[in-house]
Amino acid sequence: MAGDDGPYMGASDAFSWHMERDPVLRPSIIVVVWLDRTPNWDTLVARVDRMTRLMPSLRQRVVASPVPLVAPRWAYDPHFDLNWHLRRIGAPEPRNREAVLQLARRPAMDSFDRARPLWELTLVDGLEKGKAALIAKIHHSLSDGVGGMQMLAAIADLKRRPRALGEMPPEPAGEQLDQLALVTGAAGLVTGQLTRLARGWAGAAVPALVRSARDPVGAARDAVAMAQSVYRTAAPSSGTLSPLMRERATTRRLALMEVSLDALKSAARTADGTVNDAYLAAVTGGLRRYHEQHGTPAEFLRAVVPINLRTKDDTSWGNKITLQRLTLWVAEPDPTTRMRIVHRITEAARNEPSLPVTGVIAGTLNLLPVGYVGGILKHVDFLASNVAGPAFPVFLAGSKVTGLSVFGPTIGASLNTTLLSYVGTCHIGINIDTAAVPDPDALLACLRESLDEITALGTTAGPTEPLPAGKGEPPGEP
Repeated sequence: MAGDDGPYMGASDAFSWHMERDPVLRPSIIVVVWLDRTPNWDTLVARVDRMTRLMPSLRQRVVASPVPLVAPRWAYDPHFDLNWHLRRIGAPEPRNREAVLQLARRPAMDSFDRARPLWELTLVDGLEKGKAALIAKIHHSLSDGVGGMQMLAAIADLKRRPRALGEMPPEPAGEQLDQLALVTGAAGLVTGQLTRLARGWAGAAVPALVRSARDPVGAARDAVAMAQSVYRTAAPSSGTLSPLMRERATTRRLALMEVSLDALKSAARTADGTVNDAYLAAVTGGLRRYHEQHGTPAEFLRAVVPINLRTKDDTSWGNKITLQRLTLWVAEPDPTTRMRIVHRITEAARNEPSLPVTGVIAGTLNLLPVGYVGGILKHVDFLASNVAGPAFPVFLAGSKVTGLSVFGPTIGASLNTTLLSYVGTCHIGINIDTAAVPDPDALLACLRESLDEITALGTTAGPTEPLPAGKGEPPGEP
């Protein structure tokens, strides 16, 4: 995807690309689109073909730079084969949702073919009652969850009968890059980056000097706050906070939970919070139950929560998120209090001074050994994402989309839970590292109980006490 650096990867995209040097950190996103019937295959192929012509990265492969410290670049695959990326299979027995999740489990564990564009689509037809599903696998260097919804919008319709889209856009020409072109391009990239950096420093230096002269104490305070914020974002940690979920491997278990969006909204209102607060309180409550069930209570757990950096007018579909580490208090048994603590901590994360420089942080991490990055990510206890999907029904090649499930990558954590709302229902995809959680059914039961506890608040709401100052404050260690 072209940006300020032309065809070269941005720092955050390159961070996702490089982390796969450690198989435990593989950043593959799995999306399952549930359909009420088998879509028209020819229409589906045509829609996906059109999408690849409109979204350049879907026809581009990644080419490593021959110049050290220069990010990889995107290049149109001269041998792009749509039939390799888009496949069709019959559903295995018992031809239900669990059978689809077992199929999706394999790509969640596999690496990508790095010689090809970084995505795959598999239609699974022949499910019970004539239903079907579409399994998508997307490398995180291509896009984030919001971008994935834009992919869906490019191929979906608002009615069952597919609309006419007019003439097919031209097919992009493939690129053959020799070493000289790669070296020349990399040199130009470095020159451009240094020029922009110099201009940026020059533009920022004068106002900073003026402010420092007028308010030296305030300027020093801001500098300290920025340094502390960067440290919270990028510093390695000594280990997981969980005394139980410590092992890491490449085996995965995928599972689903569903809950009414209105039920989560009602629950959130009891704590003057948001749907995201209710969702995170349900996840942390489930993890508290799971640890207690094993006789190893946890007071705090370290989480990574993606924060969307898109502006209101930003319609691009690539990565526009940053990963923020939070230390969440899970020992609190009262769900309302837990929601309010979550709200306080996540609001502080959205106002971190380091958010505007996360690209610089990612670029710096790209230069460090993969072991350092692993030391950050493998000591995260869990990830939790929240993506807004369509509020209205959509159709795909004549089939109605009945549900959307996203299974975000664990990237070194013990599990990833991703909530995606679609037509009033929150579909929560759960991706579990079974080395960290060898009894996933027990964890799933705990998460379900906690979610039921949270949603029950919406029907039994009463007055709440003010949150004591400092309650649930995390320890200082990142």
